[in-house]
Amino acid sequence: MYYLNDYQEGQKFVGTYLCKQKQVLKTKAGKTYYSLTLQDKTGTADGKIWELNNGIDDFDSMDFIHCEGMVTSFQGNLQMNISRVRKSQPGEYDPADYIPSTNKDIDDMYKQVLAYVTSVKNRYLRQILDMYFVENKEFVDAFKKHSAAKSVHHGFLGGLLEHTLAVTNMCQYFADHYPMLNRDLLITAALFHDMGKIQEISDFPVNDYTDDGQLLGHIYIGAKAMEDAAAKIPGFPAKLKNELVHCILSHHGKLEFGSPKVPAIMEAMALHMADNADAKLQTMTELFTKAGDNMDWLGYNRMFESNLRRTSLD
Repeated sequence: MYYLNDYQEGQKFVGTYLCKQKQVLKTKAGKTYYSLTLQDKTGTADGKIWELNNGIDDFDSMDFIHCEGMVTSFQGNLQMNISRVRKSQPGEYDPADYIPSTNKDIDDMYKQVLAYVTSVKNRYLRQILDMYFVENKEFVDAFKKHSAAKSVHHGFLGGLLEHTLAVTNMCQYFADHYPMLNRDLLITAALFHDMGKIQEISDFPVNDYTDDGQLLGHIYIGAKAMEDAAAKIPGFPAKLKNELVHCILSHHGKLEFGSPKVPAIMEAMALHMADNADAKLQTMTELFTKAGDNMDWLGYNRMFESNLRRTSLD
């Protein structure tokens, strides 16, 4: 099949894709059109159906649809202008082709996570790590396969594992260079910081916010899980438990970014900086990858509050 990231502006567009989202909208002139989010394993693309004629069959969000049209560009991103569409039939597609996935080896990444787990010397923190990353097979399976976001960064199968390992690697760097950091606390917090996303975001192919995600959010879910786990370990020091929970609660850094607390200890600050760095750099990586060969300015981006452009190759 022809994947979404294979297309370039000006090409004809034909193939089966997952309709991740369908919105019925109106132009300023009052004309009805469909705005779609199409998905395959290489990512997502914006789709538009401007003319609702006889070539447009009925379909809904989460249907696999066969589309025909032309590839255009809008604000630096490819847009699929669709002229014909119908529901695809079973046997016309392989569902595995429509789940975005990490390009890294999941088992190898998890071995690196386990190496961090076994490196923690504090017996209480080690017990809480073993409780999840060694003994809880259901958690391990979900952690390996889950995404780290709906769309912003690491929004693909294995994304949570990839992001967690990257953040932990950066925290290890911080611990090596700043001896005042409690290395065991920092590594433990890094490995657990986004665990709540397993409950916050549904599995693929939906990969959308659950009711728990909408009502509670991954920060609260993760902090509560640490509270409950520590309560099951006899003699778990209250001060250490509060420091671990604080790291989870404050890892977004600011109240306006969803953290109920701002970092008040050095480990929480280090975790926030590592999490923010990986999220921002991965988001840029995904933006520039999606732009393909476009080396021009991509337009103002609200997340970065700046117009963005990929670095020249010369």
